[in-house]
Amino acid sequence: MSQRYYESLLRLPPTSDRPIAVHLTADAERKVRFGHPWLYDQSIRKQSRQGTCGDLAALYDRRNRFLAIGFFDPFSPIRVRILERFEPRPINPAWFKAKVLAALKRRQPLTESSTTGFRLIHGENDSLPGLIVDGYGDTLVLKVYTAAWSGHLRNITQALFSFIPVKRVVLRLSRFLQESGHLGGVWDGLILWGPQVKKPIVFLENGLEFEVDPLRGQKTGFFLDQRENRLRVEKLASGRSVLDAFAYTGAFSVYAARGAAKEIVSIDVAAEALEAAKRNMARNPSTARHSVLQGDTFEVLEHLRRKRRLFDLVILDPPSFASARQERPQALSAYARLTRAGLGVLKRGGTLVFSSCTSQVGEDLFFKTVCETASAAGRPLNIFERTGHPLDHPISFKEGAYLKCLFASVP
Repeated sequence: MSQRYYESLLRLPPTSDRPIAVHLTADAERKVRFGHPWLYDQSIRKQSRQGTCGDLAALYDRRNRFLAIGFFDPFSPIRVRILERFEPRPINPAWFKAKVLAALKRRQPLTESSTTGFRLIHGENDSLPGLIVDGYGDTLVLKVYTAAWSGHLRNITQALFSFIPVKRVVLRLSRFLQESGHLGGVWDGLILWGPQVKKPIVFLENGLEFEVDPLRGQKTGFFLDQRENRLRVEKLASGRSVLDAFAYTGAFSVYAARGAAKEIVSIDVAAEALEAAKRNMARNPSTARHSVLQGDTFEVLEHLRRKRRLFDLVILDPPSFASARQERPQALSAYARLTRAGLGVLKRGGTLVFSSCTSQVGEDLFFKTVCETASAAGRPLNIFERTGHPLDHPISFKEGAYLKCLFASVP
């Protein structure tokens, strides 16, 4: 391993080998027993010592019986993220290797396909809470959402090295960690292992080539969770005009092009993302006319409506409109507004593809909002498919479910 790798990880503060004893409220006991992966600060009755970020915390019920062990984070309302339940197993390098191996086995079908970009670790749902690992060929991107991973990055990277040929490891931090500085000694975009990134990384998804910027791109650089929905769009695109709203780097557009769309328009607010979309389109065979429109998507859709520019297939893949429960009403309002905007540029008899990526709005409420808005606009939806999470984004608890998408024909 490179000296830079060791130096980066050694900057992190060590964690104590002695777990904090944490005693729970009755309600929290029930939630932990039924598999919930988080313990909130208000659910703690008492703890044996103050502890530092990244320490292990052993959870006990009111009768002092062991319930679970997890990572302690004093900076987050989620005070403990659970690693193991019911049996006090040691959280050591062998434990990390076993968790990584189990996650890779779940994703075995993807490793046997023409896809080299997929999610290897999906946080709590793979029993590695607060950590995302996406693989783009031989480049791994680790995104950390809790400072509790301080002192444990060495173990997880070494576990990954045990099973995966790796050229490079990039560290990405959540916005909270970037702003707070709680994960001291490292920074967003740090190369933990391997050479610097001098040009975009290119990977395959269902035989198509895409570039990704793992240092500055959104999330880890690409939205891998929409892979199967993109394949569905490809099958719907033949001979049709396609509008790809919130296109980012144009993945839906590229699939529509391979599906023999006659015309594709990609919209995004970020000019640099649209430049990447053009490059992604050029990387893959296409006879479709492709153009981009840069600007606020709502404003661009309204401009197209006024120009009476209509499309056979409209794809709406917006960012999360809500990151907290109190933002749910504004998210529902945004979904309703976007429904009207999308229908305003959709031809009679056209197809609407609409997805949501927030866990704060459940599947039923999202579909209900979109359908009721469409009906009120005189364009009732005939939904012919509803989709959720792909294989590499498994869900093990209610709050972990965020992705839902509808495919509908519209009179």
